[in-house]
Amino acid sequence: MTATEACIALNMLPTMGPVRLRKLLEVFGSPDAILSARGSALRAVDGIGREVAEQISNWQNLVDLSGELQRIRDFGAKVITGDSSDYPRLLREIHSPPIVLYVWGELTERDQHAIGVIGARRTTHYGTESAKKLSYQLAYAGLTVISGLARGIDTAAHQGALAAKGRTIAVIGSGLMKLYPPENAALAEKIRNGNGAVVSEFSMEIEPDRQTFPMRNRIISGWSHGILIVEAGLNSGALITASQALEQGRTVYAVPGHINAPSAQGSNRLIQQGAKLVMEASDILDDLEILLPDAKPAPEAAARPLPEMSEDERGVYDAIEATETSIDEIAAKSQLPSSTVSSTLLRLELKRLVKQLPGKYFVKLA
Repeated sequence: MTATEACIALNMLPTMGPVRLRKLLEVFGSPDAILSARGSALRAVDGIGREVAEQISNWQNLVDLSGELQRIRDFGAKVITGDSSDYPRLLREIHSPPIVLYVWGELTERDQHAIGVIGARRTTHYGTESAKKLSYQLAYAGLTVISGLARGIDTAAHQGALAAKGRTIAVIGSGLMKLYPPENAALAEKIRNGNGAVVSEFSMEIEPDRQTFPMRNRIISGWSHGILIVEAGLNSGALITASQALEQGRTVYAVPGHINAPSAQGSNRLIQQGAKLVMEASDILDDLEILLPDAKPAPEAAARPLPEMSEDERGVYDAIEATETSIDEIAAKSQLPSSTVSSTLLRLELKRLVKQLPGKYFVKLA
């Protein structure tokens, strides 16, 4: 039995959790050693009572490990543990990191630099469009957008990131074979096919319930550098995630909503309580600049090669002089229509290549 297979078996036991596993590993050293330990040795571990010890000793009667491994293979998923290089580094640092992560799709190094975008399931047109726009901009700038695949804001966040051809991770509160909500199956498939992954800590056939969603939320916040609440009512689960994010030392951002909209009362209250108000992606990007994949000390950053640019982007970039350049000068020198220049400058801003100054002047950042 491999260490990963032992972790899968331990994760399937009803009373086993990350905190208990950590205590057991401190004593026995490896997951497979835990499964083969004597009951008396298990009971001697702090926090491991008779019930937990009996479950571990009888794990082969309680867990269909071979069946679970077959389901994982048939589904085309894989399982990673805290020792895997793909396991999110920030997630390892929280109080109760998942024992395993079931991954449907691929994780990349870029996914270590992530922002959570969450909110209400019942949302307004304003909330949906805000989530799509901000997620598009964040993904375009190089951050991976993490959300929960739920209806409403979560769905819009994934859609925005996909529209930008960026990365997005869907962390679900059920097993991969019990995808919820079912109407997002096509969205999950699209995420899995080259743009990210669908991730769960639950075994393949676990149904979603009221306990699994809060557990899911701690992964979203723990994986991310910060959490953006786009729209949330006073009783929204997104507020629980915001609290978890604060406990984990993450930054909480919020989009202001209409003061009379019930769907925005919770997110507006977060701003009152100190969450950072967000009106555009740059409010987050500037705040997280030191954490971005390309962030380096100034001398090194100046020397780094430019990222790939389209023909229009290169033309507009080259049209910006060494000093402040007006948008009219850029349009004249690049010989592009004003509308094309404006949209291209926005893309260059999101790529952190130019910065807009007051009066529609621009300067190069790289």
